[in-house]
Amino acid sequence: MSPSHAPRHATDLADDAQSPSALSGSSCRADAEPLCPPHGIAVAGILDERREPHAGEPDLRALRRCFFRSYLVAAAFNTQGLQNIGLAYAMEPGLRAAHPDPEAFQAAMARHLTVYNSHPMWAPLLVGIFLSLEVKIAKGLAPPAMLDDIKTTTAYTLSAVGDSFFGGSLLGLWGLAAACLAATGHSLGVGLLALCMLVGLNIFKAATFLAGYREGFQVLKRLKRWDLINWGRRIKVVNAVMLTFLWMLTAPKAVGAMGISDLIIVSGLGVWAMTEPRFPREMVFAALVAAGLCLTAFRVS
Repeated sequence: MSPSHAPRHATDLADDAQSPSALSGSSCRADAEPLCPPHGIAVAGILDERREPHAGEPDLRALRRCFFRSYLVAAAFNTQGLQNIGLAYAMEPGLRAAHPDPEAFQAAMARHLTVYNSHPMWAPLLVGIFLSLEVKIAKGLAPPAMLDDIKTTTAYTLSAVGDSFFGGSLLGLWGLAAACLAATGHSLGVGLLALCMLVGLNIFKAATFLAGYREGFQVLKRLKRWDLINWGRRIKVVNAVMLTFLWMLTAPKAVGAMGISDLIIVSGLGVWAMTEPRFPREMVFAALVAAGLCLTAFRVS
């Protein structure tokens, strides 16, 4: 490029703006106070702003797209990266807003294409947490390596909690409660129970997504206070009670014949099991099953 066509710096433009020829056609007088900025500096600032996009936070539309895409995290499950493709797909709208620069966006997408796997119920929470950290990375408040150091540990820890609470406890309660309602002829109750559970779970997903995005990794302290592991244990005891009731309701010659005494005995055993954590869970379940079978056999005979 020849010197005559070389780009002029902001300082050169500022000198030209202060020259008499430039000031002659301007509304700012040379003998007046510099109330107006030099035109060269203003033009250079606009050009710099267009040339170097600034990192920003995702707007409401991008957050909404990230949330609904989190429902599809397990849709592209593969044996190499597990749920990594679904995670990158869910993060993509937020990453585009946080990293306007194409190279920074590609680097951010690569960070989320590594191995990832967790329980689907935690997908909105983890997407919110990761997106919050990506915004900090884009602003220079956190190093990119921080995501790689915490991502795997957090995902696997929450996966274990999700498998125990949602898969091993809450899902069983839902199924056993629906079975008991169906055995007693309350088909409408089965539908209402399913509707309430679905609405509650989706509210939980939306709330955890917003909490994860607003609080980042600090939201994990709140999850620890919830003590979901012990709540899952209590729900499993309730499931044992529900299973005993179901066997009583479906036993031959005893459909609908479960008495108040049976209900009191089995419920009392369940309450005792939840308040006595010293005993192994297997012994508690065995006691409930034995009580249910004995009561059922007594009523059938």
